[in-house]
Amino acid sequence: MKALQFDRFGSPDVIVLRDVPQPEPGPGQIRIAVRACGLTPADWHVVDGLLADRLPPLPRGLGLEVAGTVDALGEGVTGVRVGERVFGPATFDGPTAGAAEYALMPAWARIPEGVTAEQAAALPMAAETAWRALDDLGVRPGELLLVHGAGTTVGEAAVRFALHRGIRVIATAGPNRTAALEGIGARVAAYGEGMAERVCALAGGPIDRALDTSPTGGRIDRADRPSPAGGSLPTLIGLTGEPDRVLTVSDFAAAAELGVRITTEIRYDRMDEFARLAGEGILVVPVARTYTLDRIQEAAELSRSRRPGGKLILVL
Repeated sequence: MKALQFDRFGSPDVIVLRDVPQPEPGPGQIRIAVRACGLTPADWHVVDGLLADRLPPLPRGLGLEVAGTVDALGEGVTGVRVGERVFGPATFDGPTAGAAEYALMPAWARIPEGVTAEQAAALPMAAETAWRALDDLGVRPGELLLVHGAGTTVGEAAVRFALHRGIRVIATAGPNRTAALEGIGARVAAYGEGMAERVCALAGGPIDRALDTSPTGGRIDRADRPSPAGGSLPTLIGLTGEPDRVLTVSDFAAAAELGVRITTEIRYDRMDEFARLAGEGILVVPVARTYTLDRIQEAAELSRSRRPGGKLILVL
C-alpha cells in the first residue's frame, strides 16, 4: 500500500511517500481503507521527535485522525461491521499511521448520513480538545466565556460546543471567520490593538472564564508583534480577574509561569457524541483545502504557517 513515512526526525522534508506492507489490526483495533486524513499541528511535533523516547524505533507514519471504510476487525471487536463508514483517531506508534491507504484505529464512531469523509476526518482532535477544555475549565450554562483564537479548528469547535451547552460566548477571530462565528451565535471581537477594550464593550459586564485556543504565543497587541510574557494569557487573566479562570490548550510554558490552567490528557470516549452532533449540524470543523498524499510538502507548508484558514485534509 502507499503510505507517508519518515525514517529520521526533523522538518516535514523528511516525510516520503512509499510502498509498505498493510498493517494488521491487533486486539480491540479495526483497520480501515482510508478516504481522508486530517492534518494537525501535532503531526509536525511528532515528525520533529516529540514522544520519540516513548515510541518504538523508526520508521514511523504520519496522520493522527482519519475517516474511511472498515476493512478488517481485530480480536474482540464488536458493534461494527466490515464496510461501515467510520472516523476517529489513528494509531501512530507503528511504521504507518493515518496518512496511508489503510490505517489502524483504536477508537471510532460511525460517520453520520450527510457527512463526507473529509468533513469527518476534520473532527476527532478538534472536537476532543475543545470538549475536554470546556470540561476542565469548568464553564457552566449561563456563564460568559471568552474563546480566544476562535478562528482555529479547536476554537470554532469550542464555540459550537459552548453555545450548545447554553454558555454565552464572545469569540476573538480574524476577519475571515467573523461572519461564520456570528452566524452560529457568538459575538466576535477582532484581533489587534484594542482587542481587550472591544471584548469588554461586547461583554457589558464580567467575563466569567476564558479559553485560549490560539497557536502558542498568540498575538494580541498588534498583528506583527507578540504580546509579552505568554502571548495572550496576561490579557485573558486581566479580563477574567484570575489565572484560575483561564485555560490554554497550547501555551503550556507560559501557563506554568502565570498559574493558568492547561489540559493535556487525550481521551476519545465521546466519539459517538461527536458523531451525533455532527449529524445534527451542531459540530462542524471547516475544511480549508484537500491534498493528495504526494502533495504533503505543500500541505505541510500551509499547515505550519498557522494560517491554514480551516482544516487541511489528505484525501485518497
